Amino acid sequence: MIDEFNVTWITFGGHVELQKYRFLYFVIMFTVYILIIFSNSAILCLIWIHKNLHEPMYVFIAALLCNSLLFSTNIYPKLLIDFLSDKQITTYTSCSCQGFIYYSLSGSEFLLLSAMAYDRYVSICKPLQYQTIMRNTTVTILLVLAWLLPACQLVPSILMGNSLKLCKFTLNGIFCNNAVSKLYCMSSTGPYIVYGVIIVTNTVFVPFIFILFTYSKILVISYRSCPDVRKKAVQTCSPHLLVLISFSCLCSYDIIIARLEIDLPKIARFIMTLQVVLYHPLLNPIIYGLKMKKISKHLKRIFF
Repeated sequence: MIDEFNVTWITFGGHVELQKYRFLYFVIMFTVYILIIFSNSAILCLIWIHKNLHEPMYVFIAALLCNSLLFSTNIYPKLLIDFLSDKQITTYTSCSCQGFIYYSLSGSEFLLLSAMAYDRYVSICKPLQYQTIMRNTTVTILLVLAWLLPACQLVPSILMGNSLKLCKFTLNGIFCNNAVSKLYCMSSTGPYIVYGVIIVTNTVFVPFIFILFTYSKILVISYRSCPDVRKKAVQTCSPHLLVLISFSCLCSYDIIIARLEIDLPKIARFIMTLQVVLYHPLLNPIIYGLKMKKISKHLKRIFF
C-alpha cells in the first residue's frame, strides 16, 4: 500500500494471537534481549580487559559475540515495538535494510566459524608454525573478509529488489527474511533461485565443508598424538562444533521453509521463526563461557 508520500508499507502477517498475548510476548522477548546483551557484552569485556585472552582464538570468539549482538539488535527492537503496536508494519526500505543486515551477519557467522576452525587447525596440526602463520595481520584480514564478503554478495539482491514491483504487501513472517521474495511480481523465479543457490553455496556450504575438513584433520592428528594433544583438541574444538551445529540447524529452517514457503501451520511457523533469533545469540556466550577454560576462570572470579 502506498500513501500520499509515495512510501511503500509492508504488513507483518506472521504474528499469532497478538492482541491476546502481546504483553507476554513483549516481556519474554525483552528479557531474552537483555540477557543477550548482558551475556555477550560480559565476555567481550573480559576478552578486552585480560591480556592473557589477547590470542587469535579469543579474538575470533569476541568477533562472534559481537556478531551476535549486531544480529539481535537488527531484529529485537523492531520486534518489541511491533508487539505493542496496533499495526505491525514497516516500510519497504526498512525491510530491505533489515533483510540485508540479517543475511549479511548470518553469512559472517559461518565465515567466522571457518576462521576459528583454521586457527585451531594451525594450532594443533602445525604448532611450531602457529606464531608465524596466525599473526595480527592474518587475524585482521580474516575478520575483515568475514564481515565484508557476505555483504558484498548481497548487493545484487538489493539492486534486483529495486528493479522489481511488489504485487503483495503482507509478509508471511514477523521480520524481513527470505519471505520478502514472495511479494515481488516475478513472471519467472529462475534467476532469483539461481542467485539464492549461489549465495547459500558461498556463505554456507563452502565454509561448512571447510570446517568439516579442518576438524577431520585435527581428529586424525589428535588420535595419533599423545593424550595431552587429544585433551587440548577436545577442549578448544568442541565449543566451536556445538555452535556450528546449532547455527546450521537454525539456518536450515530459514533456507528451506522461508524460501520454499512450505505449508506450515501459522503457529508452527511463528515458533520456528522465533527460535532462529532466540536461541543462538544466547547459546554463544553460554557455550564459550562454560567450555573455554580461560574464560570460565575469569567468570568464576567475578561471580564467585
